[in-house]
Amino acid sequence: MVDNFLARYNSQLNTNLLNKVKEADDAKSKEEEKKFDEALKEQTDAFEAFMIKTVLDVSLQDKVSIFEKDKASDEIYSSMYNDAMSKALSGGMGFSELLFNFLKERS
Repeated sequence: MVDNFLARYNSQLNTNLLNKVKEADDAKSKEEEKKFDEALKEQTDAFEAFMIKTVLDVSLQDKVSIFEKDKASDEIYSSMYNDAMSKALSGGMGFSELLFNFLKERS
C-alpha cells in the first residue's frame, strides 16, 4: 500500500515537473518568436522604404526643384527629402505586410 502511494506520488511529481518544464519552454519559444517577428517586421519595413525611395528618386528626377538652385545641394536635399518620405510611408503601403507574411510562412 505504501509502495503504491509512493509510486502515485512520484508519478504526480514527475507530471507536474514535466508540465512546468513544458510551460517554460512554451513561454521561451513564444518570446523568441516575438523577437523574431519584430526583427522581421523591421527588415520588411526597411525594404519597403528602400522600394519607395527608389520610386521617388526616379519619379522626381528632373522635376522643378523646391530647393536652392545649386545643383549639388539640390541633389543632396532631394535625396534627403525622398529618404524621409520613404521612411514615413513604409509599413503603410502593404508591400511590407505581404513580404512579412510570406517570409513568416516560410520560416
